Amino acid sequence: MAGVNKVNILGNLGNDPDIRTMPNGDYIATLSVATSRQWKDQITGEPKELVEWHRIVLYRRQAEIARDYLHKGSKVCVYGYLRTRKWTDENGVDRWTTEIISEDLHLLDSKPKDTSQTTETTTKPASEKSAKNKQSEKKSRNTNSNTEQPTPPVDDSDIPF
Repeated sequence: MAGVNKVNILGNLGNDPDIRTMPNGDYIATLSVATSRQWKDQITGEPKELVEWHRIVLYRRQAEIARDYLHKGSKVCVYGYLRTRKWTDENGVDRWTTEIISEDLHLLDSKPKDTSQTTETTTKPASEKSAKNKQSEKKSRNTNSNTEQPTPPVDDSDIPF
């Protein structure tokens, strides 16, 4: 029978991502994510909480997204698997580290509350824009057509998540 090695973590970053570059130029990010369990003590009735810290490793594009969008306190959901690796410290002692290798990263913080029209037109795909915004965007393009080039449309591949 085959085993299952899957991890789902939903928590908050304890500090800014640690970003490193591999010799080939790809990025690696290490996150420290806190999760907690809460319960009521059956004897005393007091609320209890246990916080666990998880070391999460992101590679390549996910590491770039972490670099650009994550910071201490950010809420994230990570899907991945456990990997334990052996390493030797400065004193020659063998150490073991278990970490979560991310396969899928979801940023759960809300978007910044900048309601200016320029932000909306450059970040939302055309399918998500309201009819009113599409009309006002057309008007502004027609008005400024003599002085500026229109902004190229943004498609789903331009959005990093």
